[in-house]
Amino acid sequence: MTQTPQELETFLESWTADPNGAKEAFIRFRDFLLTTPDVRFEFKARPGVSYSLRAANPKQSRPLFVLVDVVDDEPEARWLSVCFYADMINDPDELGDFVPSGLMGEDACCLNLEEDDAAMRDYILARLGEAAAAAAK
Repeated sequence: MTQTPQELETFLESWTADPNGAKEAFIRFRDFLLTTPDVRFEFKARPGVSYSLRAANPKQSRPLFVLVDVVDDEPEARWLSVCFYADMINDPDELGDFVPSGLMGEDACCLNLEEDDAAMRDYILARLGEAAAAAAK
């Protein structure tokens, strides 16, 4: 089973203020990825900017298949930006932002969770499943 980097666990333990429900959503996304075969994690902390969980599958040629960012511009009101390579997911409800060259120099689709929104959490989770399946091929 994939392990979460200790630095990430330390960050989660220290994250106490969460008026937007972002921590619960982040943990749900992380837990989904933890149960996905062959997924490997990298965690990059940039306090005041973001805390990034990068998930990759060694079967793919790209360095990751999803970037789950905890946006830290306001530490008392963090929110999530979840970015995928645009060609790895569908965005049937067009809820994402298309970002040219936005993920490792390639076109991206980023979905933001700025408030506690169960429908958006589920929508992002479905995209995580798509990206993980595409990365495993």
